[in-house]
Amino acid sequence: MNLKTFTLTLASNRPIEGTSAQLRGFFATKFNEYTLLHQHNTDKLIYSYPLVQYRMISGVPMVVGINEGAEVLKDVYDKYDEIRLGDESYEIVERGICVKNQEFGLSDKIHSYEFATPWLALNQENYMKYYSLKDGGERLEFLRKTLTGNLLSMSKSLEYMVPDKIRCDVQVNIMKRRLKDVNVMTFIGRFQTNFIIPDYLGVGKSVSRGFGAVVMKNTPENKL
Repeated sequence: MNLKTFTLTLASNRPIEGTSAQLRGFFATKFNEYTLLHQHNTDKLIYSYPLVQYRMISGVPMVVGINEGAEVLKDVYDKYDEIRLGDESYEIVERGICVKNQEFGLSDKIHSYEFATPWLALNQENYMKYYSLKDGGERLEFLRKTLTGNLLSMSKSLEYMVPDKIRCDVQVNIMKRRLKDVNVMTFIGRFQTNFIIPDYLGVGKSVSRGFGAVVMKNTPENKL
């Protein structure tokens, strides 16, 4: 299937310092009437795959809209002259816009991806399961299954019926992070799968806050 994506990047007249969560907070507060910008409906969290996702990539604020989220971004992308991240305000002097129809779904080729931002793979329950596994091979298989589950969940939210088995392999390292004042385990590195994911879409948890953004890295292969 094809996904419509709208990717917005922002530049200021000085280096921008801030987090993906702060970028999300700016858009959510500024345009509160658009539920897709903040994933809340009458104060209740919307648990489906976020159709608007926020990133800070090498100091560049990026917002990615998918399908309906792309239409929302089209409505609001130029309706402000500055952004506020934490205690700092930044004048916006340039906006980069990229609108695409992009392929998404199972492939007959193997594609290699790199995590541009850390992958938040595990909830509290799965975190304990992962730590209880002593063998490196068992931990690796656990992460393979987790990534497969992430792709299946993402597909379901985007109304894509996966026609066959998703295959995955991962090469990642643990990275500790803070999320909402809690220490969490994230992973950074690469993975391979017979699945096409548009660049900068997120897999895993908290993708709207910047986690799990992926970038395709190589020419497709025939084997995993």
